[in-house]
Amino acid sequence: MLYLVPTPIGNLEDMTFRAIRILKESDLILAEDTRTSAPLLKHFGIEKKVFAHHQHNEHKAVAEIIRFLKEGQQISLISDAGTPAISDPGFLLVREAIKEGITVQCLPGATAFVPALVNSGLPNDKFCFEGFLPVKKGRQTRMKQLSEEKRTMIFYESPHRLLKTVEEFITYFGEDRQASISRELSKLYEETLRGTLAELKVHFENNPIKGEFVFCVAGLE
Repeated sequence: MLYLVPTPIGNLEDMTFRAIRILKESDLILAEDTRTSAPLLKHFGIEKKVFAHHQHNEHKAVAEIIRFLKEGQQISLISDAGTPAISDPGFLLVREAIKEGITVQCLPGATAFVPALVNSGLPNDKFCFEGFLPVKKGRQTRMKQLSEEKRTMIFYESPHRLLKTVEEFITYFGEDRQASISRELSKLYEETLRGTLAELKVHFENNPIKGEFVFCVAGLE
């Protein structure tokens, strides 16, 4: 059995009882960064073998993990925060496990884009999740395609690229497009800012840009 186990995006109280039980019952835990996961596992008294499973080694590691699973081991995959495979490693392993007839279960739990979307005040009956846009190749092409998108769009962005991304959104979507930016969700300094892209640009030009960001942008009307 392969489990994908969501972990809190900030507040440890968001860990579910089931997630703790599954991790304690696992023979092996795959973690995106063992150093990041160690405090979480220690907090909940989870003492299991932990192997690193990240974007730099997942291609090489998949075959061995599949072998462990076929031998009858229960393996859980966790990312640094949130649900594995959502803008994090996991897809390759899940695809191969399914191909090999191995049972895969993803537990419900924390993920950053859902509270950000609900908090935004933008239409959420239909939306598209884009995650991180391409850094270089294909970025402008994707922006042009999204300029015609009518659903609310959700993006992840890092602090050092946030202002540049706001400026690009203004270029492709227009400065009057409504948007929302949430940062540090579930943490002490959680904040959601709403307004036009132009207003958000002014805010971030005049305030420190810290934390992890989820960007929601209204679709074309």
